[in-house]
Amino acid sequence: MSEEQNKPAEAEVEQTEAVQDKAAQDKAAQDKAADAGAGDRVAQLEAEVAGLKDQLLRQMAEVENTRRRAQRDREDASKFAVSSFAKELVTVADNLRRALEAVPAEGRENDDVLKGLSVGVEATERQLISAFERAGIKKIDPTGELFDPNFHQVMFEIENTGKPAGTVVQVLQPGYTIHGRLLREAMVGVAKAGPHEMGGQHVDTKA
Repeated sequence: MSEEQNKPAEAEVEQTEAVQDKAAQDKAAQDKAADAGAGDRVAQLEAEVAGLKDQLLRQMAEVENTRRRAQRDREDASKFAVSSFAKELVTVADNLRRALEAVPAEGRENDDVLKGLSVGVEATERQLISAFERAGIKKIDPTGELFDPNFHQVMFEIENTGKPAGTVVQVLQPGYTIHGRLLREAMVGVAKAGPHEMGGQHVDTKA
């Protein structure tokens, strides 16, 4: 076969190879685009998973906070539900103490009836105080302490006590707390600053 006859065949081969190269390049481009699309989809899915995880964690935290608040509310309700009833009982304790203080010491020693009555009232008072302690109720006796408006109510001021101004020198009625919360203020009399006391504390007895 002559050289002129071989040229068309070679051209056809070159054309075929060019077509194949083009097809290979197109396929490679398509594969690259597919890989890029898959990568974008994976990144999108990972972002969605991260968002859902964050949302789930937030909801779980909110549920836990709600559970704790509900538990705290239940505990508070259990602790302080008897507050109104406790206020009535501390008045009974006041009356028991007044009854004991009304009995003179000589009467207890010389009169068996008064002595027996006093012993019975004292036993009742002890039982009541024990019941208070089991219920978280504590007595406030601030004698000698500085006036605290959160727990004390000033009824009057007393001059020439020799105590710093604002010191509780007399308790007219003890106060009470229930689980650390004020149940009833203590009614007190406090020391008044003398004229020689510079910068002495002033207590507003109308507060």
